Parts: sequence; structure tokens; C-alpha cells
Amino acid sequence: MQLQHTLKKSYSFEGKGLHTGRVAKMTINPAPADTGIRFRRTDIGEDAYVPALAENVSSTARSTTISCGDASVMTIEHVLSALTGMGVDNALIDIDNVEVPILDGSAKPYIDAIWAEGFEEQDRPRKYIEISDTIEIRNDKKGSVVRIEPADEFSYNVQIDFNSRVLGVQNAGWDRSVSFVEEIGTCRTFVFFHELEFLFNNNLVKGGDVDNAIVIVEHPVTDTQVENMSRLFNVPALKVREDGYLSNLVLRFPNECARHKLLDLIGDLRLCGGFLKAKVTAEKSGHGINTTAAKAVRNLK
Repeated sequence: MQLQHTLKKSYSFEGKGLHTGRVAKMTINPAPADTGIRFRRTDIGEDAYVPALAENVSSTARSTTISCGDASVMTIEHVLSALTGMGVDNALIDIDNVEVPILDGSAKPYIDAIWAEGFEEQDRPRKYIEISDTIEIRNDKKGSVVRIEPADEFSYNVQIDFNSRVLGVQNAGWDRSVSFVEEIGTCRTFVFFHELEFLFNNNLVKGGDVDNAIVIVEHPVTDTQVENMSRLFNVPALKVREDGYLSNLVLRFPNECARHKLLDLIGDLRLCGGFLKAKVTAEKSGHGINTTAAKAVRNLK
């Protein structure tokens, strides 16, 4: 029997939110058995809790937001993925602003801080989420699908296809044979150069910079465009590499972008309320379809 686990101590992180640009301090604390994962907006009040459950999803515009009453927390998917991948059942996450810090764009900062310390075993059995029938959520307009099938062991498989000459079609998977900590949690978010220009020109992704995102240059760009991006990020000598990526970062894996989409999927599906024991297959998935799938699982109860 697998027992529940929590953290041995509290861990604090501070940084800008990707979309709001607001600086937040976030502390992940141990929590009693059967708590699950809950956020608390300490800037609103001691009782401003937001349980990490699919029915609390209030927005999936470029990240996942959950809300309860007057309290909302944005961009929760990376920290939820980290806790799931490390096997944490119960945690209370205090945050003093609306958006989780983006940090390096992956779950690596959480892993680096928490993993080596180990975890506290608790005296209750782990809550596995099992299903008896297949759930399939489709978005025909986007060509997206998330399929959750009954299984004796968990597995997640993701395929991404942006019709991109740079990315091509990429696949990534997670099961007991794959180390989340080493092979998934370290993979960073990504954005296309033309999207980044649009977002900045429209005062969006206010906390984005070249330290927390892989930038894909899909279409030809001018030297002036790259120079403008260098000035915007205050990073000299940015250039487009031969493989089509901006020179701000070195890929950690050839399919790092697919692995990051897998990281997002794991975090979003933690909103089912526990550890899914099922076979999950996703194609062209995003936060909207991921959280719709999580809601469908919750509605089976």
C-alpha cells in the first residue's frame, strides 16, 4: 500500500509572474494527510483558500487559473506538476500575489530545492483516481484530443504538432520507467518569436524574458527585429541559430518543447484531486482541453 507524503519543511520562492509581471513570494508548506493541495492568498486573508481542483478553474488563457470566492491564483500548472512528479500528496501553498512566479519556466527550481531533502511519510493511503470507462475530450477546431483510459498503472503520452519547420512533430511520455525529476521537470516553456512580438506589443506576458522561455523563430526575421528583442530583454548579441531557436538558451533535450507540454498536462490533470491511475494520451493539447478532461474525471465521482 502506497502511503501519502508531504514535505519535510517549508520552501520559499520569489519572482515575477509570467503574464502579470507582478513579483510574488510563494511558500510551499507541509500539510496534514488528506489535505490535498491548496493555495492560500495571504495578501487577501488567512482564510483565502483555493483548493487545487478542476471545478475551481476560472481561466485557461495561456496558463491555468483557479479561483474560489475573491481569491484567484494564476499559472499554477508548473508547481502542481512538480509536486505530482515528486510524489507529494499534501501541501499548503501560501502566495502573496495573484500569479505563481515563472522562475526559469520549468519545474526545476522546485525540484532543486525539495527533492534532495526527501519527504515525510503520512499514515493514510494515497488517493488514486481510477476510472472504469474511457473519457475522451476533443476540440475539432484545434485538432486537439485528450483521452483517459482505465489502466492498472499510470502513463502519460503527449504529441505536439504546430505545423512548425523548427519543431516538427514531437512526442514525450511519462510512466514508472521515466524519471520526472531528471527528464520532464527540467523542461522549460516555449514561445514562437512572432507570438512574443505580438504579446509584448499588446502589453501581455509582462514577466517574460529570455531566462524563462525557449524562443522558436519559425518565420524569417530581420536583424532589426532581433536587435529590438535584444534591447527589450537587455541581452546583448541575441541571434537566430541555424536550428531555428533564438540564442538565449541551450536545449536540455531535443524534444524539450514536447516534454514541457507533458509537464503542463501532468500539472493540469492533478486538478482531478489526486494521482491518476490511468493511461493518458494527448495530441495538440493545451490548458483548456487538459482542465476540461480533469473536470470530466471529477464529474465521475
